[in-house]
Amino acid sequence: MKEGDMLKIKVPGSTANLGPGFDSIGLALGKYLTLEVELASELKFIPMNEHVKDIPTDRSNLIAKVAEQVADKYGKTLPSCEIKMWSDIPLARGIGSSAAAVIAAIELANQLCDLRLTNEEKMRIASLEEGHPDNVGASLYGGLIIGLHEQDSTELVHVKDMEVDVVVVIPTYEVFTSDARNVLPKTLEFKTAVEASAISNMLIASIFTKNWSLMGKMMGKDLFHQPYRQKLIPEIIQVREKALEFGAWGSALSGAGPTILCFTEQGKGNELAKKLSVVFPACTVDPVAIDFDGCVVEQTVKK
Repeated sequence: MKEGDMLKIKVPGSTANLGPGFDSIGLALGKYLTLEVELASELKFIPMNEHVKDIPTDRSNLIAKVAEQVADKYGKTLPSCEIKMWSDIPLARGIGSSAAAVIAAIELANQLCDLRLTNEEKMRIASLEEGHPDNVGASLYGGLIIGLHEQDSTELVHVKDMEVDVVVVIPTYEVFTSDARNVLPKTLEFKTAVEASAISNMLIASIFTKNWSLMGKMMGKDLFHQPYRQKLIPEIIQVREKALEFGAWGSALSGAGPTILCFTEQGKGNELAKKLSVVFPACTVDPVAIDFDGCVVEQTVKK
């Protein structure tokens, strides 16, 4: 990249878990973090819309920190640059804002330092940074991913189509991942763990066989995290009941919450969103597309 060239990085947000797929399933959503990057005399971030107005504008920014770590890992120095930043991914709402930032940072280092990383290498770096592969995998690849992250390896299966409509119900308050983790039990009894694992297996089977009604049923049977997080997000039960009443396949807490995701038949997302918005006027209720492109990079070369 030369002076005057412009680099654009666009990364989708994501939802994780889909109920019982705890820390292992991610789905890319059509809400985006976008960076426009030009070489400059110093590293500086310029927030361009409301969701990013309070971000750090210097090297303390998460994107800068991760990008510099990646560059250093490969013996490079991240060039100074000016980064204009937009996002319609709300912060601390369980829609993968931090994971999108991590993927954007890895791609920033990849492009500016000419690292030529494969997606597998990017995925490994991102999973080590986040500690699990669900959100970062979806933001990188698009579509749905099923992943396993271990200290010495990261495995991933990519599902490139999901024939469902998605509606998000976003409460006004924030839930931080640390708080949502703290309400979880330290251990599960063996019998409960076996049942929870079977429910997760059935969720995966329903996705691969496109049995969406079964998928919705399994999302509601989760034993890993949703029963414990209801105290933080009281809307979970009511949204689930109303979504089913309005014909949805089912609903699940998005990541650590408080956003609740509802899945319905293709072509019926707008109708479901309208009905839910009447019942939950204090929440933001939106139909949202599933993103199948993942992280997209464009470069404009100065002539």
